[in-house]
Amino acid sequence: MDGNKLNELRELVEFLKANDIAEFDMEQDDLKVRIKFAGEPAPAGIDVAQLSRLMASAPAAHAPVPTAAAPVAAPAAATGPVEEALHEVKSPIVGTFYESPSPGAPSFVKVGDQVEVGQVLCIVEAMKLMNEIEADVAGEVVKRIATSGQPVEYGQPLFAIKAR
Repeated sequence: MDGNKLNELRELVEFLKANDIAEFDMEQDDLKVRIKFAGEPAPAGIDVAQLSRLMASAPAAHAPVPTAAAPVAAPAAATGPVEEALHEVKSPIVGTFYESPSPGAPSFVKVGDQVEVGQVLCIVEAMKLMNEIEADVAGEVVKRIATSGQPVEYGQPLFAIKAR
């Protein structure tokens, strides 16, 4: 691996750390990169254009897959009163989160809405298939955790619902 590629990888690692991105995979020509930081997973929020610019220079060479590890973070101490237990609706698949059926359309649900079991909360697109994610408890939507148009991982929380 030449010096330019090594510097680009260092910049990439710094970018990922600065933006609290816990896991990143990239394939470009003959180069494969997988970076996974130890500790609690961070919300996804990758700016693909910035990452592409970082990796755009110099042709790729055969290289092993580098893995960077950060020290495991100590659990944060509770600063406020214990929050009442909320039910998290988690993504059953890896894909892209969408809060509405189409661009410009109203969201399926908003914070404060009452939902019933089986009611559609959002869509997760995976391999060009739109998968409707339904509420698995009845209650009030307290928080939308995922951001529309952003990638989500398997098991990543999407909504917090105060169950009835």
